Amino acid sequence: MANTVINEFVPDYAVHPGEILEEVLEAQDISKGEFAERSGLTAKTISWIITGKNPVTSENAIVFERVLGISAQIWNNLDAEFRLFQARQKARNCLDDAVEWSEKFPLAQLVKRGVIPNTKDPKEKAAALLNFFRVKNPDAWMALYGNMSVAFYKSAAFKSNYEAVVTWLRLAEIKAELIQTEVYDPKKFKESLSQIRSLTDKEPQIFEPKMKELCQKSGVALVLVSELPGTHLSGATRWLTSDKAMIALSLRHKSNDHFWFTFYHEAGHILKHGKKDVYIDETTDKAATKQEQEANKFAAAFLVPESEYHDFVRNYPNPTKHHVSDFARSVGIAPGIIVGRLQHDKIVSFSWLNDLKVRFQLVENYKKGKGGK
Repeated sequence: MANTVINEFVPDYAVHPGEILEEVLEAQDISKGEFAERSGLTAKTISWIITGKNPVTSENAIVFERVLGISAQIWNNLDAEFRLFQARQKARNCLDDAVEWSEKFPLAQLVKRGVIPNTKDPKEKAAALLNFFRVKNPDAWMALYGNMSVAFYKSAAFKSNYEAVVTWLRLAEIKAELIQTEVYDPKKFKESLSQIRSLTDKEPQIFEPKMKELCQKSGVALVLVSELPGTHLSGATRWLTSDKAMIALSLRHKSNDHFWFTFYHEAGHILKHGKKDVYIDETTDKAATKQEQEANKFAAAFLVPESEYHDFVRNYPNPTKHHVSDFARSVGIAPGIIVGRLQHDKIVSFSWLNDLKVRFQLVENYKKGKGGK
């Protein structure tokens, strides 16, 4: 399912086939009584069809075809269009609650990204938002997405706007749903992570397609979705099915140390934790829960082997750019990742060695639903 607005003509009126029938009878100079007699229907039935009280059934459509020479398909289509129009009008009249509900969401951003139409009609926006989430009404949305808040708010430090977070997740889901993955295999995924680690010092145009391919072959859909206002998210993990996981990255912090740490942090959730929870990596407090701490340790150790790292810190308590570059080369990883680790551990100041980091830019073509760095 593509992340675009469905462009279709939805008329604001519909004509009951009974009106057309009356015009046809007049044009063919057939009285209602004669038509009833030819059709084997009662005059009352014909009258109720003409006045819109009765539908044109498939059986009647075939009779009309024989008597009037107008295809049964046309009569069926006219009746179906009229019934659909009535249903749309009824559904629209029930959107008052949905309008109030929709105002909690980042509608302007969804318009910008081509997800919902750029309209001033609040009911149209509310209906489009329901379509986006693939739910009938706000109650159905709450049943499907409301329980996610338990996973989000395990950390008291969680500060992002809930509706904005769920919207961002839905944008990621839509991208992930388009990715056909193999059945998830933890052994293959670990092997993929090792191969991906060797790409950290490459350019984005090299590592991005390769890491997505490796994830895909091990049962993980990797997607990049820029953050929404009201969120402080670096990434998220959730299982779309029992055989398919999703890692979503926002590239909130545009440096390569944050990018790679977040990716391996999310990978840690997939390998170490259950499939029912949604794991949100918010930048305010990554170590708020035991699971977050475990994912942090996994990412740190996978990226920079612990023994080598501690030896380096002991030997170079005040490392220079040259020291960091040599060490990064020896362990086969981008120097910026080493800098990020040293800064996090307060070995060096956050203002030091930043020229070894690489900056990325996430650019998304909202109209076509495509993204990349």
